[in-house]
Order: sequence, then structure tokens, then C-alpha cells
Amino acid sequence: MNLADLFTQVADAVPPDRECIVRPDLRLTYRDVAERTRRLANVLVDHGFEVRSERSSLVNHESGQDHLALYLYNGNEYLEGMLGAYEARAVPFNVNYRYVAEELEYLLSDAGARGVVYHASFAPVLAEVRDRLPALDLLLQVDDGSGNDLLPGALDYEEALAASSPERPDLDRPPDDLYMLYTGGTTGAPKGVTWRQDDIWVAALGGTDLTTQTQRQSLDEVLEEAANGGARGLPAPPFMHGAAHWAAFVWFTRGDTIVLPGSVRHLDAADVLSTIERESVSTLLIVGDAFGGPLADELETGDYDLGSLVAIVSGGAPLHAALKDRILARVPNALVVDGLGASETGGQAAQVSAAGAAASTGSFSPGPNTFVLSEDLTRILQPGDGEMGWLAQTGRLPLGYLGDADKTARTFPVVDDVRCAVPGDRARVAANGDLELFGRDSVTVNSGGEKIFVEEVEKALRHHPDVLDTTVCGRPSERWGSEVVAIVRLREGAEPDEASLLAEAGNHLARFKLPKAFVFVDEITRSPSGKADYRWASEVAVAG
Repeated sequence: MNLADLFTQVADAVPPDRECIVRPDLRLTYRDVAERTRRLANVLVDHGFEVRSERSSLVNHESGQDHLALYLYNGNEYLEGMLGAYEARAVPFNVNYRYVAEELEYLLSDAGARGVVYHASFAPVLAEVRDRLPALDLLLQVDDGSGNDLLPGALDYEEALAASSPERPDLDRPPDDLYMLYTGGTTGAPKGVTWRQDDIWVAALGGTDLTTQTQRQSLDEVLEEAANGGARGLPAPPFMHGAAHWAAFVWFTRGDTIVLPGSVRHLDAADVLSTIERESVSTLLIVGDAFGGPLADELETGDYDLGSLVAIVSGGAPLHAALKDRILARVPNALVVDGLGASETGGQAAQVSAAGAAASTGSFSPGPNTFVLSEDLTRILQPGDGEMGWLAQTGRLPLGYLGDADKTARTFPVVDDVRCAVPGDRARVAANGDLELFGRDSVTVNSGGEKIFVEEVEKALRHHPDVLDTTVCGRPSERWGSEVVAIVRLREGAEPDEASLLAEAGNHLARFKLPKAFVFVDEITRSPSGKADYRWASEVAVAG
């Protein structure tokens, strides 16, 4: 499956008035979005975007296509940017819009970006680095009301589309054209994970039936489901986070409508819930506690009719059991689905919680290609083994990391003649076959010779009723080599009480895992997607 071909055929299959993307100020049908993406594709083709080497002549960490950066808040332009690039056989990729100039320069250089679609708000930062990026020769600026003038040589996005042909570029689009997702880089330099489009479609973008966990069998099956679709989904996190645009493409595959709230620069819980009510949204996508907490607070103080909502899906970060219970108490008609996956694996596992049943955190039912490898990567661990190993995936996998042969080989080893993805998450197989997830090995703390998973400590502290948010990290210690530090944001009116926090955490953790120190803050810094910013946490821990 080529993603551009898929969208084109879905757009032809759905009713002509089926809405594709809805914003408070704009409503676009599938036909509208299809035409706009064709126009964007022609802009790219007219500016020389091309395929320089076909996939068959390249090794896994190489790309023979031109790359287009998407430096945007959520909006129709982001999804048009992805689809338009695929139409032109270019490779779109995500840019974290919180990056400072140095980080932005690294990312655009590492990706070899030939073009960028960006909101005008980001023009000043882009201007700082543009002269140091000689390959960057196409700038498409999206007016966002910020008042920033076009950068020299840049094109206004809407004017460029209006002047471009609405006809589909005459190109053959094979299923091994690239999809690329840059990892967040919270513990190191960001890397571009590259997939064949056909593989990522099956692994994460709608090519697998989520109810049966089986690959869709034919295009006719897909188009029939899309024609009968029309459900409405709202992604709360930014599209530059994989979970959000993965959900968007799942909805595209099903012929559903993507609804955006009015506030896309930060989470406004009241705006999200009002939009769900107004637009009869059936599925809400969030990312862990950073989204779940404010939504739970607003549900408990506001008055919303959310009868249309049937699923709240969380991906990318854990959603604590206590928050699930609070949400389900207010929206008992919905299911809360915790999804487990990674840029290097696609979807891996899920956990479903319903009103009236006790929710849990960190335990998942694995998908058919998900398993746990032993510490030495030689054995698949079985239920009840009791060993901690590496969460792994097989089946449809990425090609590798752009431009990095060594990291590609390390992350995608061959075990018993089977290529696997082992991105670094530690896990155990419970006696009932469920996965117990402990977190990314790169953000563990080695304290006194013991390995402590920070997500496990964070989960334990969130049981305390005074804790609104927390991030845990390590800092240097003369006695322990490294010690666990908890950075905590308390609920309004609560007073710091380290003894009480330690007592609660001690109900869930062995003593050696407990924080050696606490730092209390007014706000926890996270990425726009809601993921922990461990670089920030480390700086705060050392300063504290």
C-alpha cells in the first residue's frame, strides 16, 4: 500500500460531502483535502523534488528521496503536508516546534531537508539557521495571524496551492516509498526512523484491524469500510508526535472525520471537552497523565454532555490507574484504552479499562508479534519465567535509522534468523501472559549497583493524593554513584511532606528504589506531546 494512493482511493469512495478535517474556522471534505494535497504535490514537483535512487538500490539506513520538514502546530496543513509529500514521492518528517535554533539546525541538517512547511510564528527561529542549511531551498510559510512577514524567498502556503495544478502528478508510487518519524531525543540526539510505507501502514496507520489484530486482506475491504465510516476522532496531542498522526491515518483509512479543537498550541481541557460535545466526537486521543490529569480535573468541575464518546485512547506515555478511574467515573459510556508502541515498532500492545472495573497501570495484552527477549537477546521469555528482559517486536518493522548503520544494526538484531526491533524498553512476561512494562533502559538510574526504572518510581508516587505530576531522574551521588530524585508538582493547597510521599511510594516499591531527595516545583516541563523531558529534569535535580 502506498499512502498517497490509499488516501486518493478513500477520498473517491466516501460520500462527496463526508468531512475529512474540521477546525472551528474551517471544514474540509475528503474531496477538498485530496485536491489540496495534489496542489501541494505539484508545488514540490515544480520545485525539483524527486527520487534520486529507488529503494531497491539502497541499504536500509539510506534514502533516495527528497525530504520535507513539517514545522507546524496542528492544522489541516500538517496532514496536507504529509499527504502532499507522499503524492510527490517526497518524505515528510516531523519537527518539534519547541526546538531552539541550535536544535532545529541539527534536525534539518541531519534529515537533509530540501524544504520546510512552517507556521509564520516560527519564521524568526528558522531565519537564524537558514543560511547554514544550503540544501534548504523551498520555504512554504503558513499564515497563523502572528504578523511575521514572509522570509526572503519564501512562498505563502495558500497562494502557492492556489497557483498550482489540481491534477494528480503523473508518478508511479511504489509501496516502498519512505515514511519517516524523528524520535524525540529526550535522552540523546534525535534520529529519523525510516519505514516502507506499506509496512508502517500495517504496523500503525490502519492496515491492521484493531479488533481482530489481523492485517486487512484487500483494498476492496478497506474502501467498503471507509465508505460506511464517518465516525469522528479528536487528537489532543500535536501531530508532530507519532501517536497523533498515526491516529489520523487510522481515521483516514476508515473514512472518518478528524476534529481539531480551537486551541492547538497548548492543552485547553475545557476546549477539548467542549469540542467533543459540539462535534459529537466518538474517539479522543491523549498522551498519558499530562493530558489525562487536566481532563479529569475539568470533567469533575465542568458540565459536559459526552454521550457520543466511546473511547479515550492514550499512547506514548503511561496513564495512571487513578486517573483512569476518575475519567471513567465521569464518562462511564467510554472505554479507556492504553496503547503501547514505539517509533521503531509501531503498535505493540494494549490495555482496556471500563467503568466498574479496577483499572491498572503498566500491564498490557501483547499483540501477535510482540514478545520479550532475554537479557542476552538469545531466548524468548515465557509466561512466569520471572526474568526481566527486552521488549521486542517482529513482523512489519522499520528499515532503520536514517544515516546511521551502527544504530540500525544494534536496534534491529537478528535472533534465530528473525529480524527484531529492540528499542530499549525493559519488560517481564507475567504468569497470565500479559506484559509488565518498566520503561526505557536509557532512563534508568544505577544507584549502588541496583538498576531503578524511573517510570516505576513515578507510577508509585502518583498514588499519593497530593501529587499532581512528577518526573523522576538520577543525579550524581558520592555515596551511591547516582541517586534517585523525584521532582514533584503538588496539588493546589497541598504542603510538601516528604515523609508522607516516601510512605506512599514504599507501599508499591522496594526500599532501595525510593527517592533519596525531592524537589518541589510549580510546573513540570514536558514535551508538547506530554512525554517527560528528562534533560530538564536532570538540570532541576542537580540545581535542587
